[in-house]
Amino acid sequence: MKAIDLYAGVGGWTLGFSLAGIEIVKSYEWWEPAAATHHANTNSSVDLIDIRNLDFSTLPQDVDVVVGSPPCTQFSYSNRGGSGDIADGLKDIVQFLKVVEHTRPKIWAFENVPRVKKVVEQELQEGGQLHKFANLFKTAEIDVFDMAEFGVPQRRKRCIIGNFDFELFRSYQEVCQPKSLGEVVNSLQLNQDPNFSNESKITIFDNEREEILNWEETRFNRDMKERHPVYNVMAFPEPMERTSRTVTATCTRVSRESLIIHDQKANGYRRLSVRERASVQSFPVNFQFIGKSHSEKLKMVGNAIPPVFTYLLAEAIKGTPANELRLPKELNANEILKGADAVKTRPDKIGRTYPQSRRFRFAIPSLHFKSGTRFDLSNLDGPSKWGVQFYFGDSKRIIRRDFTLDSTKQLSLSVSEELWELGDNLIANLENNVDLEGLSGIQRRWSNTGQGLHPFTLVDNLEELVISEKENGNWLDLNQTDLLEFLKKLLYPEGMENLAFSKISKYNVPICIGVFVACFINQKFSGTKLDT
Repeated sequence: MKAIDLYAGVGGWTLGFSLAGIEIVKSYEWWEPAAATHHANTNSSVDLIDIRNLDFSTLPQDVDVVVGSPPCTQFSYSNRGGSGDIADGLKDIVQFLKVVEHTRPKIWAFENVPRVKKVVEQELQEGGQLHKFANLFKTAEIDVFDMAEFGVPQRRKRCIIGNFDFELFRSYQEVCQPKSLGEVVNSLQLNQDPNFSNESKITIFDNEREEILNWEETRFNRDMKERHPVYNVMAFPEPMERTSRTVTATCTRVSRESLIIHDQKANGYRRLSVRERASVQSFPVNFQFIGKSHSEKLKMVGNAIPPVFTYLLAEAIKGTPANELRLPKELNANEILKGADAVKTRPDKIGRTYPQSRRFRFAIPSLHFKSGTRFDLSNLDGPSKWGVQFYFGDSKRIIRRDFTLDSTKQLSLSVSEELWELGDNLIANLENNVDLEGLSGIQRRWSNTGQGLHPFTLVDNLEELVISEKENGNWLDLNQTDLLEFLKKLLYPEGMENLAFSKISKYNVPICIGVFVACFINQKFSGTKLDT
C-alpha cells in the first residue's frame, strides 16, 4: 500500500505507517524545522509547502491512503479559552478533504483535538462548510480516542476521522498495555527504548537534565497546577506510576503545561528532558529532532502524533486482527530510521531576569473556593498597580470586585458594628505582621531586577493570617444574616442578580475575612510608590 501524509510534522504518521509496511510516497509540511526533522529520520520525500496553496496536479497518482494532522490551534480550548477562529481552522480540513476527493484513495484518515468531532458533525449538516463532502462521510466514522488505551505512555485524547474499520481498531485496546511515566524515565536512564525492542546497543541523545527548578519556579508550577485561578486541579509533581499527562507544544520552566517530576538524585523538581517527552510521545530513542534550540525541539515533540498510535491505525487499515498484531515492543523501530545525526541544544536555564512588566496572579490558598471564586494577589492592571481582587460567578460570567477600606468600613458599620470591630482587629493584625516596607519593591523583586518583598512571600503572610482568623470563633458568633446582607450590598449593585449566591452563602465567613484583607492590601498599595 502507498500513502501520502498531509500536515506531516516531524513524521509521526510516516514512522508508524512504515513500521506497518505502508509506504509514504510523499509528505507535505510547512514548518521548516519539522520538515527537516522528518526528512532526516525517514525515507519519506518531504515537500516544504503551505498545503493551503498546494497544486493538486503535483500530487502522486494511485495512492491507497491519505492521512494527516491538520493544524489544531484554532480548535483547541487552550487557545484563548476556546475562542480560536474555527472558520480559519476549517480551511485546512477542507483542503485535506479536497485532496481526498482529488486522489480518490481507498482509505483516508486525519486526527485533531477532541473538539473537532462536534465541529465536523455540525459542519456536515446542510448549510455547513463541510456539507459538500458529505459523500466522503457515508462510510466514515468520527470518534475520540485516548491514546493511553493503545499503548502510548501518555493520556492524550484525539479525534480520529476516517473510513477504515474503527471496530477493528478499537479491538487493539485489549492487547495494548502502556508504560507508566516512571517506566519511561527509568528505561532511558538504562539506555533502553521504553516503547520498542532493544536489539542493539543504543546511545541516547537529548536526555540532558535541566537545572533543578529554584524555589520560585517550583512554587509557580505548583500553584498553577494546584490552585489555578480558573482551571481544574493538576497533580504536582507528575505521578510516576501513571501514564503521563498530555505533552504540549508550548511549555516553559514556569507554566501550567510543563511536565514536572521529582528528581530523587538531585532532591528537587525538574521538567522532562526532550528525550523523555519524545518517548512519552512514543518516538524511538534514535529519532533525532533537528532543532536550533531546546524550545524548538519541545515544540516539534508536542505537535507530533505518536507513532505507536499511527502504527496501530495502519494495522487497522490493513485489516490485521488483534490476535495477529505485532506489538510495538516486538518491533525494532530504531533500525528503520535513517540514522540522523543528533543536534546538540542546551536546556533552558533558570530565569535570571524577567520583563519589568512581568505579570503575577495567584490566589491566597485559603481564599480559593474553586469554580472561579477566589481572592487573588495580582498586578493584572499594570506593574505598578498591585492589589487583591475578589472573583466570583459561574461558568459563563466571572465578576471582579476591588474593595476600598473607606467604603467597606461604612458599609460594614451600616450592617453590624460587631462586623466592623472584627474587621478592624484583622486590619490591625495585618499592620503588625506584613512587611510593609518591602511593598515598594515588589515588582522589582518579581522581575528579578532589584530588592523588595517577593509576592509569594506576601501571599504566604496573608495565608497565615487568614488561617489564624478563620480559627477565631468570633466570626462564627456574628449574626449570619448580617454577614449575608453585608456581602449582598458589597457584591451586587442595585439591579444585578445574585450571581453564584449559593457559593457566597456557603463561604460567607472566609469571604468576609478576605474582603478586609483585600481592603488593607489595596489601601497600602495605593499609598505606596511602586518601583518598576
